[in-house]
Amino acid sequence: MKPSRRDLLTGASSLVVTNEAVASVRAKPQAKTTRPVFEASWESLKAGYQTPDWFRDAKLGIWAHWGPQCVPEFGDWYGRRMYIQGSDYYNHHVATYGHPSVHGFMDIINTWKADKWDPERLMGLYKKAGAKYFVSMASHHDNFDNFNSKHHAWNSTKVGPKRDIVGEWAKVAREHGLRFGVSNHAAHAWLWWQTAYGYDAEGVMHGVRYDAATRRKEDGKGKWWNGLDPQELYTGPAGAFTPPDGLKTIKDMNAYNGRSDQWLQIPPPNNPWYAKHWLARHKDLVEQYHPDFIFMDDYVMPLGQTGLEAVAHFYNENAKWNNGLQAVVTSNGLDDEQTKALVKNVERGFSNHLRAKPWQTCTCIGQWHYDRRLYDNDGYKTAKQVIQRLIDTVSKNGTLLLSIPVRGNGEIDDKEEKVLTDMAGWMEVNAEAIFETRPWDIYGEGPTRFAEGYQSEDVATGLSHEDIRFTTKAGVLYALAAEWPNAPYLTIYSMAEGSAQRKGRIGKVELLGHGPVPFELGMDGLTVKLPEARPAFTPVLKITGEGVI
Repeated sequence: MKPSRRDLLTGASSLVVTNEAVASVRAKPQAKTTRPVFEASWESLKAGYQTPDWFRDAKLGIWAHWGPQCVPEFGDWYGRRMYIQGSDYYNHHVATYGHPSVHGFMDIINTWKADKWDPERLMGLYKKAGAKYFVSMASHHDNFDNFNSKHHAWNSTKVGPKRDIVGEWAKVAREHGLRFGVSNHAAHAWLWWQTAYGYDAEGVMHGVRYDAATRRKEDGKGKWWNGLDPQELYTGPAGAFTPPDGLKTIKDMNAYNGRSDQWLQIPPPNNPWYAKHWLARHKDLVEQYHPDFIFMDDYVMPLGQTGLEAVAHFYNENAKWNNGLQAVVTSNGLDDEQTKALVKNVERGFSNHLRAKPWQTCTCIGQWHYDRRLYDNDGYKTAKQVIQRLIDTVSKNGTLLLSIPVRGNGEIDDKEEKVLTDMAGWMEVNAEAIFETRPWDIYGEGPTRFAEGYQSEDVATGLSHEDIRFTTKAGVLYALAAEWPNAPYLTIYSMAEGSAQRKGRIGKVELLGHGPVPFELGMDGLTVKLPEARPAFTPVLKITGEGVI
């Protein structure tokens, strides 16, 4: 994931969509009698793709964004930032492990043992919290494969844990009845790793190149990495993106490192082998583990035409396994035409309107890679904040992919476990209002409007009891309030006299976890009297009657 990126997507705010759009999000696709054959083009992907019902029904996935960068427990992008002199990451690394010319990231990988990883126990917690699909990180920007890769020796079966991380996650997820997915972030590794070819611009180690610049396969003889080529991990120098000799200040080095801090979707211009190798690894991942879902950490498509080849291959393979396409690929930054071929992801962001096509937002309760400082400072999102995010997303035809950071040793901490346990308590009462639902005519009501798009959650304001979101299922309308009101009454103003949403005849209103509650349909809308008891930390109403949706 790319932290701290400016909002790339904008859009107009609207509570209401057209009748045609509402019909499209409620309609279930017809079963296909023939299996399409996909080619590596946008036209072919758009012509044959349809979002599968399992994803539209799932609503919540949990993600283990877990790899060797979690070992230092110091947060996102440790591998890149440990090579940036003056950064907190560099200072932590030097103090904890030594200078990166001597102890580089490859040495961090060697210390990753995952000795307390219990995927069976964790999957049980994820399922109770409501997850319907689970996603394992397969390869991050650090270019390390968390699976038994046939094409890349730097993988978790040969280095570090000596375990097939993806394979074990896949087995356990399916045993628990969850759909299984993987995330691939490695297309950017060739740019991301250029800091590892740099050096200290100041101080006693001035000019001494870091380990990526000096280590070769032959240097591993008699060492733990005997037979491994460090250049296959670090990807090799990338011409003008690699820091040159002669930089004299940290400021100048940081400015130069900015060249490789771009989010480019192209192969390295001096290394045509890179894209071919990435594609071989990706195809191997698909063919070995048969995922239902792939998260591409890219803006539209990784590595240009190579990315199209990867998606077409996945769709064709998935259609063979399932006798019909059941695949989902998500990516950031898709326009309306491209969402006919893939599912739009909005990283750490929101939608400000009800979308006609299914979409996903992904977020994390902390940082993507485990950061012990957040634990120490009570920096995690709460279960209530997660649920509020979930109900807002689902009401707008979306799905939430939630990352629960895993420690280097394979555990989650007690505060993370409490988030999952609290989510499970809410789900025990209110799950029916989330799963297998479809949007209503409008997504909701209330004063809160979120900024549209990518990396926008840091500026989001909190929700109140006036913010109510709607879902529907089997003729039932659900109203999900973001908070309990201070008074014992809750009013749905969207059902005011004269409103398009005031239709049919309401026969009964229930508070999930409690039972029927008194209600009155007046000029201002539907007003419900709530009991003193609170079955969960946010209230959900179930509204039934003739023609209410």
